[in-house]
Amino acid sequence: MAKVPLPERGQPLDVTYIYQLAETINDVATQVSSATYNFTTIDTVSAGKQNVKTSEARIIGGFVEVANNSTVSAGNEKTFAYDFPSDFKFAPIATATAVNIGNTPAGQNVTVILKSITTSRVEGVVRFGASGDLSLIVNIIIVGIPN
Repeated sequence: MAKVPLPERGQPLDVTYIYQLAETINDVATQVSSATYNFTTIDTVSAGKQNVKTSEARIIGGFVEVANNSTVSAGNEKTFAYDFPSDFKFAPIATATAVNIGNTPAGQNVTVILKSITTSRVEGVVRFGASGDLSLIVNIIIVGIPN
């Protein structure tokens, strides 16, 4: 985007300078979205639905390594936790997805359950449905309203 040079004190505002101002304003207008969906709704447990500007919402994507070339038994569980880099005003919405990075049969039979979501931490458990070797991470997406 073009930057308009600042005028010197006492400089007369000529047609060229006014043209540069108008052109820059038009550039900004075309870059700013006119979409009606510039608000994000986050339905919190403690405060209900919160509508905030999308630019004021916070989205965090992260992962937790649960197993790295480990042997697991069917029916066993392993807990995990993910701390946020910053606190949220309310407990955010969080989702977790298992990723079978070892591409093993045991890694294809797991269940992820989130047990606790606070303003600064997600805790969960992975249940193994089959015995065998696996390497597994849990991807986590967190959407909330920052403090």
